[in-house]
Amino acid sequence: MSKNSAQYSKQYGIGIEKFLVGKSFFVTGATGFLAKVLIEKILRTAPEVGKIFLLIKAESEEAASKRLKDEVINAELFKCLQQTYGECYQDFMLNKLVPVVGNISESNLGLEGDLAKVIANEVDVIINSAANTTLHERYDIAIDINTRGPSHVMNFAKKCKKIKVFVHMSTGKCLKPIMFAAVSKNLSYVNGKRQGRIMEKPFYMGDTIARELNFNNSKIEPKLDVEKEIELAMKSKKALENDEDARKKMKELGLERILDLMILYYGRGQLNEFVGDPSGILDVVPVDMVVNATLAAIAKHGQVVIQKPEVKVYQIASSVTNPLVTKYLLSLLHEHFDSSPFLDSKGSPIRVPLMKLFTSMEDFSAHLLDGAMQRSIIGSSNGELLAQKQYEILRRKEFANVYLPYGFYAGRFDCSNTLGLMQIMNEEEKKKFGFDMGSIDWKHYITNVHVPGLRRHVMKEKRGETLVGAGNKIPGGPKFYKSKL
Repeated sequence: MSKNSAQYSKQYGIGIEKFLVGKSFFVTGATGFLAKVLIEKILRTAPEVGKIFLLIKAESEEAASKRLKDEVINAELFKCLQQTYGECYQDFMLNKLVPVVGNISESNLGLEGDLAKVIANEVDVIINSAANTTLHERYDIAIDINTRGPSHVMNFAKKCKKIKVFVHMSTGKCLKPIMFAAVSKNLSYVNGKRQGRIMEKPFYMGDTIARELNFNNSKIEPKLDVEKEIELAMKSKKALENDEDARKKMKELGLERILDLMILYYGRGQLNEFVGDPSGILDVVPVDMVVNATLAAIAKHGQVVIQKPEVKVYQIASSVTNPLVTKYLLSLLHEHFDSSPFLDSKGSPIRVPLMKLFTSMEDFSAHLLDGAMQRSIIGSSNGELLAQKQYEILRRKEFANVYLPYGFYAGRFDCSNTLGLMQIMNEEEKKKFGFDMGSIDWKHYITNVHVPGLRRHVMKEKRGETLVGAGNKIPGGPKFYKSKL
């Protein structure tokens, strides 16, 4: 960066708050956690923002309004705004937030009537944060929401006359002369078997990870035909919709925030050994940093007058700038739960050992079987007990299999574009909208912020409260994989 541009940045920065004033937003996935953090940040830092239209899946306008109040306005996340506006809080929120009945899986997002025209005429920024984040989801459902959904949102964006920025938020492109900013809160499952440093570059139509990995190979990888994939999924869904076993198989073609599941099951004494590389690197991204980087990208590109569509990818990641090693994370978790254990149904502390990692599924499976035999489970005369324990072993192996792409993932996410955003922010913006992953003290964050947050907001744990149902059992079935952690 030149001396002049550095001086300009020091004085003026990006101008995030200035850009937000008066702008109208259209947000999908509005009742999801990430979108709510984004909405709260906008309203708190730029109360003079224009209308924020929120796409909400509901049967009616009345139902959408109820979801808005129950899941957004009355959420604990908005406590600071509640304190700021006091008795006027409800009026302030209802004046800014507009519930819109719709569904990204439908053409034109299911929008009808005059409201669709109002949005198309007024919106300045579209943020698509809607997605199915269940990694073990049925293939047809995942494709319908995560592939067709963004396509429907982009098609709607083409009708928006004032649109300046289209943002697609992915755990993971414009249309008219606008900036498309793809913000990736990356996870390994969307990157297949990529290894090494993964750069912030977009995929264009016809690009595939398989072809990228085989660029030195004579084998020609076919282009991905999205429409054929969707057609296949829909036909399979129709043919198998009355077959429970078949539906389970569909699911196998396609988990939730697996790290948080592991943390909670470990703390509850239900997961003391697992599969993974002790020296592996994890990407842990605080949601406030994702939101801050998103707003910085929106403001930067929303103010630029461009003559042709442009695609810019921003990866919010820690694996390159501030790597968190698996074995260090496990030691932090052990330290936390050793000093602040869960309590079982009798009020006694649940003591957990340091988690043991196995470097292969074969070793892990052998360990489970050996443990079962030592407890005289295999060969027990009690057939019901035998079946129960065998089922628990199967569930542990299933859970480990789903985790494998994370436990041994060798990709590291470059975030040069994201770091470039920080370089043009002034000091005041860095304080209000900071996203420097390198500044995170992992010991403090994991033990004092992340895990206590899971216990308080996910487990709804109160100080000194006992944990009902704690034991050695790993839950199974759809509810287990659908846990919103």
